[in-house]
Amino acid sequence: MKLSAKALAIVLLFVGLVLVNYLASSLPARLDLTADSIYSLSPGTKAMLGKIEEPVVIDLYFSKDASGLPIQYKNYATRVQEMLRQYVRAGRGKLTLNVITPRPDTPDEEKATAAGLTPQVSQQGGEQFFFGLVVTQADQQKNIPAFAPQREQFLEYDLSKLVYSVQQINKPKLGLLTSLPLQGTSPQEMQMMMMMRRQPQPSQMVVSELEQSFTLVKIEDSATELPAGLESLAIIHPQNVSPKLQFAIDQFILGGKPVFLAVDPASQHFKRQANPQQQMMGQPTPNVSSDLPGLLGAYGIAYNPQTIVGDNDNPLPVGGQGNQVVRMPTWLSLRKENFSATALPTAQLKTAWFIESGSLTAKPGSTTTFKPLIETSAAGGEIPAMMLQFAQPDDIAKQIIPSGKKTIAALVTGKFKTAFPDGAPKDEPKKDDPAKPPAPPAPATSGPALTESKGTSTLFVIADTDWLFDDYSLRKMNFFGQTAVEPYNDNLSLASNTLEFLGGSQDLISIRGKGSSIRPFTVVRAMEIEAQKKFQTQLTALDARLAEVNKKLTEMQGKKTEGNRLIATPEMAKAIADFQKQQAAMNGERRQIRRALREDIDGLEKKLLTLNLLATPVLVGAFSVWFYRRRKK
Repeated sequence: MKLSAKALAIVLLFVGLVLVNYLASSLPARLDLTADSIYSLSPGTKAMLGKIEEPVVIDLYFSKDASGLPIQYKNYATRVQEMLRQYVRAGRGKLTLNVITPRPDTPDEEKATAAGLTPQVSQQGGEQFFFGLVVTQADQQKNIPAFAPQREQFLEYDLSKLVYSVQQINKPKLGLLTSLPLQGTSPQEMQMMMMMRRQPQPSQMVVSELEQSFTLVKIEDSATELPAGLESLAIIHPQNVSPKLQFAIDQFILGGKPVFLAVDPASQHFKRQANPQQQMMGQPTPNVSSDLPGLLGAYGIAYNPQTIVGDNDNPLPVGGQGNQVVRMPTWLSLRKENFSATALPTAQLKTAWFIESGSLTAKPGSTTTFKPLIETSAAGGEIPAMMLQFAQPDDIAKQIIPSGKKTIAALVTGKFKTAFPDGAPKDEPKKDDPAKPPAPPAPATSGPALTESKGTSTLFVIADTDWLFDDYSLRKMNFFGQTAVEPYNDNLSLASNTLEFLGGSQDLISIRGKGSSIRPFTVVRAMEIEAQKKFQTQLTALDARLAEVNKKLTEMQGKKTEGNRLIATPEMAKAIADFQKQQAAMNGERRQIRRALREDIDGLEKKLLTLNLLATPVLVGAFSVWFYRRRKK
């Protein structure tokens, strides 16, 4: 009976452990102690999931049985599944998750291909595998063709954006206010230009890219209000914007709608149209700069349209006369290290070009959050725009005094104060006919004007506009009547990334890039650096001695007679044997130094291994002793 009772107790204990694990995995409450809270959903995601009205089906395709599948993909697949299960729990019955393993030549593989997923190839086994996601709501379907572990810090944003986008039937409206010919010739203007025998201008590629995600609504400079129903607003090289339209923009951003603003101290488009005689006479080139000083100043942003940024570490090579390459320090070719790695619009960029851009800074005492997204190197400096009219690139480079990193683009968020504390501007009386009495000013806009942001306002501002033109972003080629595009850089990606980021839900904007689950072992890294410093002198001296011995040994062994035979005199044989002994001894000494480099690291590894192995039994044993004594009392 005693044995059966003990066996029953063991079985019940095992069942209890299984039930505890099951209940723990089913509980909605979780404790995330990671530094970046990478295993927790952000408030923006939870708010977005709480607004789902119709059921959403999530199909995760992962070929877990594929041979040669990299271990990082297996780990990342587990990470994605854990995150998706949190989405299902937060969806409160509106989300359904299906994990599918598409094996070769099966209906599941055909479904994955039909849904637009991209098969990847494992480097080891060469076998194709699927690792993608399909989200469906009613007749709407969106996908992530292929997951990449390198994008782990944006996993939550990508998933939330997909779930959000599948619920959008119509494209969001993006207002476009610009003085630049980005949209080209409209269909209404086409007939008139043909009658005048003028060549219609095509749209810039950036507009074609944006039209895939947005319905563009053009806004004229002379407008006094913004069109209704806009989800976001893009203002590019604003010139002669009326005060009433600026007030409408101010109320738009204070109302929580995101704004993309691109200003420029020297637009190349308008510089090409300037009168050369005015430049020769030293007069300033008209209409090349753009600014909205009232709005920028009220939002805590300092920008000077009379200065241009230069960077002698990142000049753009430009073809000159006689196939000569000229490096323009005010034409910037920025690289990955110049972009913010934690911001969604710039994290995946590798290179971008900016032509005579300005710089942005946060005004002292500003209450908004100013996050630089694109910066020059520490060799960046500023020069007056007037100096660029006749100066040569070498002269410009000498004039650039390094003064630290210069911010070219920034994301400004927070509670903004209005740029119109006195309310909407009044209409000025018309002076067309002096004989007529002036008309009374129009009443202010109905309803109280906002004096500060309702919630969190978002403004992306960049001090250049030339990067949006095809001339500085891509090359078009004609193949058998079809136009092919070859990008020079990531300028188009920067535009589409930023506007899609801004044009999404406010809940999505609040989601920031999180950290990676693969954490660097900073302690070990510090130990390696310290050990390297400690033994580097010995190792360098030993390597030099070893190289000298190897050289002499090679010289002696290379002395051969005409018959290509080694001269083996007793003296030479003894010398070769001595050199070989020295070589072996030094190799052994070198191994000892290398071993010493890892001595502390290996010791730490053994301590951690011992701690991991003994922690559980020691804790269980301590608990057992405490429980036994307490029960005995």
